[in-house]
Amino acid sequence: MADRVKPGPVDHAAAIREAVSVHTKKIYDSCRDKDCLEDLRLYPDVSSQAAIAAAIGIRAKSVELLHAGIAVEEAAFNRGYYTVDVRFFYRIRGEAYSITAGSSAITGLCVCDKRVLLFGSEGNAKVFSSDSCAQLNCVRLPVAVVDAVDPIILNIRLADVSEAHTGEFDQKEIPDFIKGAFPDGLCFTGDTKRVYVTLGQFSMIRLERDSQILIPAYDYCLPEKGCTAGTGDDPYELFKRIRFPVDEFFPPDTLQNCETYREAAAQGAQT
Repeated sequence: MADRVKPGPVDHAAAIREAVSVHTKKIYDSCRDKDCLEDLRLYPDVSSQAAIAAAIGIRAKSVELLHAGIAVEEAAFNRGYYTVDVRFFYRIRGEAYSITAGSSAITGLCVCDKRVLLFGSEGNAKVFSSDSCAQLNCVRLPVAVVDAVDPIILNIRLADVSEAHTGEFDQKEIPDFIKGAFPDGLCFTGDTKRVYVTLGQFSMIRLERDSQILIPAYDYCLPEKGCTAGTGDDPYELFKRIRFPVDEFFPPDTLQNCETYREAAAQGAQT
């Protein structure tokens, strides 16, 4: 079937077969941010608290975005707009240095809140589906979606408890599955020194609503490529196809500033 239209750029000669009504989510508003999250308190696990108390220096090794909790509410006096509250949970790994014990691995949790205002339109119809439970007097709010990457570690520092910031995070608001990511348990009190981390976070936030949209259709989309088993390849043949890492053996003559997220993240993990 040489005349079949494949996914991708469409040739002008391709003919539209029909107009199709599809049910999907329409994006009403979106934004992107490059946030500098300054001095987030690190809540260490139980095994790390003693190492931090004895530390004279500290170094960050990696950061992982564990979860983003999202809440949507109507904005007062601003018809059609909604506030999107996002709570980011991060797992930080690093090393604490002391005179007596040398270096010790530490792990802890950082939490950060973010709020944006986006347009999400209005919808008062009640939707009932056979594959979901019915809800009475439900308000149709738009759905918020957050796309985010693991942040970049910009700074980490030690501080005495006397320098503690006001407005500390309430441990009761940490979900159980986040606590489960720290098997040794987290420490919120009894510390003599605290760790503060500064992160660089890239994120995109959007508001969506269910919509019925009319789109042009060319044909049914059937896969053209056959399935291949992933375990049957010869490992020696796979190794032969890997390009020789010339740059690893011959360092460059000059070094450029980090301009991409991956370069900056890799460099931040080494500092």
